[in-house]
Amino acid sequence: MLGKVLLNVIVALLWPILALFAVQQVFGGSAAVSQIALPNCPEKCGNITVPYPFGIGDECHYGTPFDDGRYFNLSCNNSVDPPILALGNKVEIVNITLKGELLVYYPISYRCYQSNTTVPSAEYEAFIRTRKFPLSTTRNIIGAIGCDTFVTLNGTMNNKRQFRSGCMTVCAASEDVDTRTCSGIGCCLVSIPDGVTNADLIFRSLDDQKLVKDFNPCSVAFVLSKDHAADDVLPYSIKQILTQDETYYRNLRFPVVFYWPVGNVTCETARKTGEYLCKGNSTCDDKLYQEGYRCQCNPGFEGNPYLHDCQDIDECADGNQNSCKKPALCVNTRGSHNCKCPKGYSGKGTLSDPCIPDLNAAQRGGYKLLVGLSVTLGSILLFLIGWWIYSLIKKRKIVKQRAKYFDRNGGLLLQQQMSSDDSVVERTKLFTIGELEKATDHFNENRILGRGGHGTVYKGMLGEGRIVAVKKSKIEKESHIGVFINEVVIMSQINHRNIVKLLGCCLETEVPLLVYEFIPNGTLHHHIHNPSEEFTITWKMRLQIASDSAAALSYLHSSSSIPIFHRDIKSSNILLDDKYRAKLSDFGTSKSVATDQTHVTTEVMGTFGYLDPGYFQSSQFTEKSDVYSFGVVLVELLTGQKAIRALSEEDRSLTSWFLSHMEDSRLFDIIDSQIVKKDLKEEFLTIANLAKRCLNLDGKKRPTMKEVLLEIETVLSLHVSDETTTKGLYYGDVSSFSTSYLESVSSSSAEVSLLFSH
Repeated sequence: MLGKVLLNVIVALLWPILALFAVQQVFGGSAAVSQIALPNCPEKCGNITVPYPFGIGDECHYGTPFDDGRYFNLSCNNSVDPPILALGNKVEIVNITLKGELLVYYPISYRCYQSNTTVPSAEYEAFIRTRKFPLSTTRNIIGAIGCDTFVTLNGTMNNKRQFRSGCMTVCAASEDVDTRTCSGIGCCLVSIPDGVTNADLIFRSLDDQKLVKDFNPCSVAFVLSKDHAADDVLPYSIKQILTQDETYYRNLRFPVVFYWPVGNVTCETARKTGEYLCKGNSTCDDKLYQEGYRCQCNPGFEGNPYLHDCQDIDECADGNQNSCKKPALCVNTRGSHNCKCPKGYSGKGTLSDPCIPDLNAAQRGGYKLLVGLSVTLGSILLFLIGWWIYSLIKKRKIVKQRAKYFDRNGGLLLQQQMSSDDSVVERTKLFTIGELEKATDHFNENRILGRGGHGTVYKGMLGEGRIVAVKKSKIEKESHIGVFINEVVIMSQINHRNIVKLLGCCLETEVPLLVYEFIPNGTLHHHIHNPSEEFTITWKMRLQIASDSAAALSYLHSSSSIPIFHRDIKSSNILLDDKYRAKLSDFGTSKSVATDQTHVTTEVMGTFGYLDPGYFQSSQFTEKSDVYSFGVVLVELLTGQKAIRALSEEDRSLTSWFLSHMEDSRLFDIIDSQIVKKDLKEEFLTIANLAKRCLNLDGKKRPTMKEVLLEIETVLSLHVSDETTTKGLYYGDVSSFSTSYLESVSSSSAEVSLLFSH
C-alpha cells in the first residue's frame, strides 16, 4: 500500500516536468532552428535567404561602420523582378550559405582590338584581391575564351611563396570551336591551387588578334564557380562570347564563390577578448582565412550558430539520415542516434548488424524487467528522500549566509538611508545574486571591462536584454563598507544625462555589487592615450567631451539637491557613450555637503597627478579641488599627454610641464599632433588659458565649474551645431560606401576591388 502511494506521488511530481520538457523540445527547438536573421529583420530578398551575420539594413547585420560591419550590410532592390540582393549596391549576390560561402556575379576581364591596330580599343581587368572575403580555391576555376589568348594566375601561396599557373587557347576559325563544351579549342580551363591568399588574373593576346579579328575581336579571361562549369560545360555559349565586342562584355558577369569569415582575429583570440560569436554545439574554423573565422554546427546539429545554440537533428524522423534497419527501433540522442532491436530479437539493429529472432529473449526479458523495475523504484525513492534533505539544509544555509552578507555589506545602514530619503527607494533596485550571475556569465574573466581602486567592473545583460555594467566592490576592511554605501546613496540622488546612472545593487554576496547603465565606448583616458588609427577623437569631439564633463561637475556642485564633491576627477573616470558624449563615473570617494558648507576635512584620497596641492597639504577638500582636477583633464585633451609622464624627473608632472610652456609662450609646441590645425590656434589658446586658471595654486582664484562650463560652451558655439554637423562630429573620420551605380568600367573595377580587398 505504501509503495503504491509513493509511486503515485512520484508520477504526480514528475509528470508536469516531463510534459513541459517535451513541449520545449518540440516547439522551442524548432523555433530556434528556423530563426535565420535577427528579430524584426528580413530573412529573404526575393528567393535568396539572408542569414545573420549578413543583414538587410543598418540594424540587421553584424558589426558597426567602425569595423567589418560594411561587409555584412546588404541592400535589396525590390523595384525589379526578381529583387536583386547586393553588397554595397555594386556586387550582386546569388547565394549565401552558413557553410561560409558567398556566390556573387563577378565581372570578366577582356581586351578588344579594332582592325589594323595593335593597340586595344577597349580593355578591363577584374582584380581578385582576397584579403577580407577570400576567393575559394576549391570551388572556382579560371579560364579564357578566344582564338589568340592566354591567361595566367599570379599570386602568393599561404602569404609566403609566389606561384603562376594558367592556360592558352589558339584556333584558326570559329567553326573549330565547340558551342558549349570548353574543349581546349577557343576555350580553356585551369584549376586554382590550394592555399592561394592573394592573386592577380593576367591575360594577353598572343598576336593582338591580328589573324582572328574578323571573327574574334576580343580576348576574354574569367573566374568561374565550378558548380556552373560542371563537366566542363559553361553557362553561356562559347561561340556567342567568342564573336562579341566590348559592349557585350562590359555587363557580362560570371558566378564566383568567395569565403566570408567574421571578425579579424583567430578563434582563440576571439574567445579571449569576448568577441567570439559561435554559439553552443558549434565549432570555430579559421584555417581558410588570413583574418577572421567562421562558425559551423557540430555533426548531428543544425541552425544558425551565429544567432543561437545549434539544435539537435532528429535522425529518426528521416529514414535517410539514420542507420537503423527494420524491425529495429531508432532512438534519437543528442547529436546522433541509436538503433535498438525490439523484444524477441538480438543484434544491433543496424544495416551491418541487423536484428534477428531470439528464442530465449522472453525469459530473459521478464527477469530483467523485474530487476530493473525494483532498482528503478528504489533509486527514485532514495533520490527523492536525499534530495529533500539536501534541499532543506542548503536552503537554510543560503538564507543564513545571505542574511550574514546583508548585514556585513551595510544592509542595515542602507535601509536607514532609504527610510530617510524616498528618492533612494525609487531609483535603487535590489538585485538578486542569481540575476547578476546570469547577466555576467558567472562573472567570467572575459566580461571584465576594467579594474579600479574600488572594485572590478563586468559587462552583463539582464533578462530583459538590457546591457549593464556590474561593479564588484572591494571590501577589504569594515571601514570600506561606508565607501560602498556612500556610493549607493550619492548615485541614487543624482539624475543628470552626463553622469552614469545607478540602476541598483546586490547585498547578498560576500562582495557587494553595484549595477550601472552600460557605457559602450570606454574611457576618455583610453581614447586619448591609446588612439586608434581607424578612429581618433577630434578637437570638436574633445570640446564636446569637456563641455559634457563640466556640465556634470557644475550640476554636482550647484544644481543637485545636495552639493556633491566628486573628489576623483580624471580622464579614466570619464566614460564615452555610443555617440561619444561624456558621462562622469566612480563616486566611491564622493562627499555630499550642506549648502552652506565650503569644504570637507577628510583623509587625502584621489589619484596622483590630479590632486589639488592645497588639498594634499591641508586635507581640506573644496569644490575648487574638483576644478583643479578638471584642469588636468583639459591639459590632457590639449596635449594628449598623461597626468604623470614617464619621462625625465623634471617633466614627470603634466601640470608643471604645461605651465612652463605657457610661461615661455610655447603652447603650440605641445598641442596633440592629432588635432593641430592653424585655424584653431585661438581656440587652443582660450582653452589653455582656462586650464591655467583651473590649475592656479590659490584655490580661491580658480573659476567655478559654472564659469568653466560657460567658457567651454562659448568656444564650442563657434562650430556649427546642426544635426548634420553633429553626425560629422562623431562619425566624420569613418569612411562610407557610395551608393550610386557604376557609370563606367573603371569605376566598377575600383568598387569591386574595394569590397574584396580590405
